[in-house]
Amino acid sequence: MVAAWFLLIAAIAVEVLSTASLPKSDGFRDPAWTAFVLGGYALSIWLLALVVKEIPVSIAYAVCSGLGTAGIAVLGLFFLDEPLGLVKAGALALIIIGVVVLNLQASH
Repeated sequence: MVAAWFLLIAAIAVEVLSTASLPKSDGFRDPAWTAFVLGGYALSIWLLALVVKEIPVSIAYAVCSGLGTAGIAVLGLFFLDEPLGLVKAGALALIIIGVVVLNLQASH
């Protein structure tokens, strides 16, 4: 089960890196970046498919979506010059709280 959680974190990291690389693909006109983005998404989905053998899909996907959203927001803030306003910060906090509550619920 611990290995599944590590795979889930890896899937999230790959998906976030792929999403952060989308601007580099230039609307899928740059072949190298397009291959990187699509390959990353494929790897992320494959890892998620392995994860759901051990973790219920509803939990795995919620964690992946929530932490992926928060992760890309953090990357956007630090590396893509995207602003972080009060509403955006609050929404990200709610996502993280939701992921934590889901995981606590799953453990009972």
